[in-house]
Amino acid sequence: MPRNPDLALAVDVGGTKLATALVEVDGTVTHRRSAATPPGDADAVWLALADQVRELVAVAGGALTGVGIASAAPMDVRTGTVSPVNIPGWRGFPLVERVAALVPGLPVRLAGDAVCMALAEYHHGAGRGSDALLGMVVSTGIGGGFVFDGRPHLGAAGNAGHVGHFVLDPDGPLCPCGARGCAEAIASGPSIVRWALERGWSPDGDADGLSLAASAHAGDPVALAAFHRSGEAVARVITVAAALCEVDRVVVGGGVAQAWGLLGPAIADSLGGWPGLDFMRRVDVLPALLGVDSGLVGAAALVRSPGSPAGGAAAVPRESAAPSAR
Repeated sequence: MPRNPDLALAVDVGGTKLATALVEVDGTVTHRRSAATPPGDADAVWLALADQVRELVAVAGGALTGVGIASAAPMDVRTGTVSPVNIPGWRGFPLVERVAALVPGLPVRLAGDAVCMALAEYHHGAGRGSDALLGMVVSTGIGGGFVFDGRPHLGAAGNAGHVGHFVLDPDGPLCPCGARGCAEAIASGPSIVRWALERGWSPDGDADGLSLAASAHAGDPVALAAFHRSGEAVARVITVAAALCEVDRVVVGGGVAQAWGLLGPAIADSLGGWPGLDFMRRVDVLPALLGVDSGLVGAAALVRSPGSPAGGAAAVPRESAAPSAR
């Protein structure tokens, strides 16, 4: 299959949505396709995704530089297999092998969706200019991904960056992973909604994050406290990540982060009010800029990383730095 270095096919696999697109070298997303992730067995999900891939290969005229895949975790990039928690039919599913069969002769790269979000923000968003970046997705769950000197840090099997499962309170609420007091069990969208309901919050409409944010903006004290609690938990994750990896910037995206006017100040207040080592608090924390396209843009960036094995990505030249938020 011929190669066009200016065009990559990007795939974003999630528990609720399968998305694909053609992505140009400057991060422009075109010819996007998406569909709800089908319930059922492995083949039902794969056939829905394969239809999108075939369609976009045809649109591209076969001229692509490769395919990048952002997938929900866990996974094993060494074997190209994925086992997303919210896709029960895929356990050890050979996703890279299946996609590669549709694009013979082209490289296929795989990484976690949060890693791809971080990579996209590094090249085209709020992470530009960072030397050590943590991208966090605060939504239905909490995910994370590291980019150091332009290189995504994947870990041994591709699962590095699971910051949502830092245990913040061993006696805290039960997390879907089975542990107690994980950041995800405290700060994710469903978690803060549940916490607010337990304390008497009465939603005006559906009991979801949008209603909770609306109540907080209207001055509801329980809703405000819920966002402050989430922001404090995110700040604790940031301090742990800073202690381990000395990150210089954190970019926060996802559904909860859409209410940045509520979440952002809570993160900043918590970071600024804690004693500790300066480098653990001297971190720029910014909202993500790329929104729902970040997974696709980051997946495409995986492809444009020369010499990387399946699932990995090497450094590529970054764009001009974003201004500091400090």
